[in-house]
Amino acid sequence: MEKLLSIISREIGDAFEACGYERELGRVTVSNRPDLCEHQCNGAMAGAKKYHKAPFMIADEVAEKLQSSKVVKDVASVKPGFLNFNLDNEYLASYINQMKTSKKHGIELSAPEKIVIDYGGPNVAKPLHVGHLRSAIIGESVKRILRYAGNEVIGDAHLGDWGLQMGLIITELKERKPDLVYFDHEYTGEYPKEAPFTISELEEIYPCASGKAKVDEEFAKRAHDATVMLQNKDRGYTAIWNHILKVSIEDLQKNYSKLDVHFDLWKKESDAQPYIPDMVQMLKDKGLAYISNGALVVDVAKPEDTKEVPPCIILKSDGASLYQTTDLATIVEREKLFKPNRIIYVVDKRQEMHFTQVFRVSRLAELVPEDTKLQFLGFGTMNGKDGKPFKTRQGGVMRLEHLIRDINDAVYDKIMASRDEDEETARENAKIIGLSAIKYGDLSNQASKDYVFDVDRFTSFEGNTGPYILYTIVRIKSILKKFGQEIPTAITVPDGAAQKALMLDMTRFADVFAQASAEYAPHKLCAYIYDLANDFNRFYHETKILAEEDQDKKKGYIALISYCKDILETCIELLGFSAPEKM
Repeated sequence: MEKLLSIISREIGDAFEACGYERELGRVTVSNRPDLCEHQCNGAMAGAKKYHKAPFMIADEVAEKLQSSKVVKDVASVKPGFLNFNLDNEYLASYINQMKTSKKHGIELSAPEKIVIDYGGPNVAKPLHVGHLRSAIIGESVKRILRYAGNEVIGDAHLGDWGLQMGLIITELKERKPDLVYFDHEYTGEYPKEAPFTISELEEIYPCASGKAKVDEEFAKRAHDATVMLQNKDRGYTAIWNHILKVSIEDLQKNYSKLDVHFDLWKKESDAQPYIPDMVQMLKDKGLAYISNGALVVDVAKPEDTKEVPPCIILKSDGASLYQTTDLATIVEREKLFKPNRIIYVVDKRQEMHFTQVFRVSRLAELVPEDTKLQFLGFGTMNGKDGKPFKTRQGGVMRLEHLIRDINDAVYDKIMASRDEDEETARENAKIIGLSAIKYGDLSNQASKDYVFDVDRFTSFEGNTGPYILYTIVRIKSILKKFGQEIPTAITVPDGAAQKALMLDMTRFADVFAQASAEYAPHKLCAYIYDLANDFNRFYHETKILAEEDQDKKKGYIALISYCKDILETCIELLGFSAPEKM
């Protein structure tokens, strides 16, 4: 379905052309002075120089030509040469009814692409903390938006499960439980199916081992040796590693599900390891990789760089691989398995240099076809009210499940303080509303920007918050329930300014969605639904919807707000949360 602004621009362009001017001058924008008009066109100003004519004379001609238009009305030529006009009410009603019956609210679906989106990025054996929040929330929303646009999107958690951290855990476990069969290298039987630790024990083992390695050289050496043994596929150590993965992934899935975040793949750094030897050899064969200070590196700097871009280190002097190596091998793996048109990385913006190096090596080595897009979506820091990275009251990094609990408790307290509701229902609603507070609070900010996580503001039922959006949806649900009849389908011609403003805002969905999809910008959807919620509430307060005596008008109102609810619910689904039945 063609976007409304495109239709209006074509109408104005036709009028310019009919008057002997270029039709491209008819480009229309939403008015920046809504008190004067709904739309405007400044084409006469641009055409004045080319046609050697005063802009107001051009505007006067075009305005006269538009008097018979069935798309626009109230066309006025305003000196020095602006065209101001409104949308015809009947045309608006016909457009929104067409939009209502179109697939996906009339968005234009482009040719579908296969897209891999890398987000989440948790490490096994460690609990999720607030530092994992933005990647999960932004990545999930971008994934949903790109799918809604008709693409095949594969979300990959890309677990950190390789390297020294595994050796540290194995070494500490051996100190605590030396009699486990995994450490008996003469054992040939089957290993136990149950892990020799719980997730809580595992989460305590790693920081303990990491701390020891910093002060105990002998322990650090044993951890390094254990890492080498694991990478050489020691049977017992591999069995422990598999236990670590199973226990960790089960816990990660549980905690991500609380955020309504779901991955299609739980691929791991270790999955990329088999691709490293051939990739390294290929870099050497192509003359891209060379030895520098004992390490194998690839030069990636370009003459046009405005800041230094160091060589990308592929292997350290001891032959060990690095994150760059693993990420390059993962690109090789993804190309082999999926042949994606795009790979998007949703990661902390402080990793930009890392991915600049990785992407440039990928291009130089032709790891993916030339037209495959490798894109970095860097996000800013989630800060506390003090402007510093969000911490617990004790100054530590807050676990994600504790943050979710605190938000849910804050919402629950507000529910119980403002209305009489049974505790079980209030708790369930608090989870739904709390999730909207967390996700909207994050996503309403541009991803690349730092923002302040303010529990009191995010959980407010008023203002630019998730709960306010949900409250608007629930208000519409309540009206529809009280209407008590089959919902009418036809949206009628607006009979007031508030109704028309709401309808105009609803027609913007396709434009806003196109921007959010093209720019990976969920914050644009947030801004849109906040405007839409405000317009609905203004209409609600100025209009007697259920008390309207004219039955045709009432049915038109009901059809309109029902469709408004559909658009709002589509948007919050794309953002990654839902609305309760009542609040």
